[in-house]
Amino acid sequence: MTPTRRRFIQAASALALAAPATIGRAQSDTIKFVSILDQSGGLDIYGKPMVDATRMAIEEINAAGGLNGVEVELKLYDPQSTIQFYTQFATQAAAGDRADVVHAGITSASREAIRPTFSRFETLYFYNTLYEGGVCDLNTFCTGSTPAQTVEKLVPYTMNKWGKKVYVVAADYNYGQITAQWVQKYVKDNGGETVEVEFFPLDVTNFGPTIQKIQQAAPDMVMSALVGGAHVSFYRQYAAAGMNANIPIASTTFGVGNEHKLISGSEGDGMICAYSYFEEIASSENADIVARFRAFMGDGAPTLNELAARSYEGAWLWAEAVKTAGTADRMAVIEALRGGLGILGPSGRVQIEPKTNHALQNVYLAELKDQSFNIVETYEAQPPTDTLLVCDLEADPGQSVFKFENGLAAAGIEL
Repeated sequence: MTPTRRRFIQAASALALAAPATIGRAQSDTIKFVSILDQSGGLDIYGKPMVDATRMAIEEINAAGGLNGVEVELKLYDPQSTIQFYTQFATQAAAGDRADVVHAGITSASREAIRPTFSRFETLYFYNTLYEGGVCDLNTFCTGSTPAQTVEKLVPYTMNKWGKKVYVVAADYNYGQITAQWVQKYVKDNGGETVEVEFFPLDVTNFGPTIQKIQQAAPDMVMSALVGGAHVSFYRQYAAAGMNANIPIASTTFGVGNEHKLISGSEGDGMICAYSYFEEIASSENADIVARFRAFMGDGAPTLNELAARSYEGAWLWAEAVKTAGTADRMAVIEALRGGLGILGPSGRVQIEPKTNHALQNVYLAELKDQSFNIVETYEAQPPTDTLLVCDLEADPGQSVFKFENGLAAAGIEL
């Protein structure tokens, strides 16, 4: 047994002995998979495609014979874009349903509201949403992209294309605040200047004063980390003011709620984004899964985006770990996930980086034209280097923290 493996098992055993709310998994004729994602409220533009992709994955898993001959039972909860409901459903999933795994959360606020519950009840947790990085938790697997995987590519590419002066607009909660710090760091690292940073609550719909400020500041580009259905108003109002013809936009979030289908081509043309997945990826695996998704959904199928693709891939990554482990037991599945197991999904190969429990994944830069993304750059097997700066679960499996909760500087990251 290697020293790393010995430390892992010893720490995991200590965590199990110390858990104050340990509950046994009742004997069942199914494996219980719980999804807690917003199907209504201001974040449903993200949650609905994620739920659709999750349903397809579980249906495919069961059609192939289930896992180790056992059917996977899917239970869906809609927290209605409300943190209180997230916490209630997390407790229900862990203590009431006794789920074998929970895939849940869109905003970082929702993740941090429920993550401690899953750790306390020893319920395996997957977070399949792009986020600001920094979660370091043996019980939590983050498959969404982090800033070092995407924003670190987006900033220099767009600065080289458009110029060095950057105006940042972002959602006013930890994702927007911390991502804005990453943007400022990457702008500085690449010899640029952040001329202004503005934050907006998720329910803000009037961006007129900000658009006027952007016009007066005359930056070379705007970097947006806005979130949710209300913030789609920014792009419409920006185009209506004629600003998109003069000061282009790059975004860390636009399109992951299929916003590019909600605004017109002329309103969105030229916007540049970087994600781990676009529906337009030219591969046989992606073409096959897109076709299956459209057949599964029928008329009106939503566009597959990073969040939906990661939900699908997250479900299959967990399923492969259960098959590899020969059981749905939490610690056996955790060990399988961290042992180099991977899948080939619509985005390419995805596997877990064991120091962080985050995904190694391909990243794509794309430019929007006529409501479709044209991929201009591809980066293969990108590690979560931001989280690797602050997390090493191989050395210390006992961690269960959000390292960037108080910002990058507090975590020792120089801005």
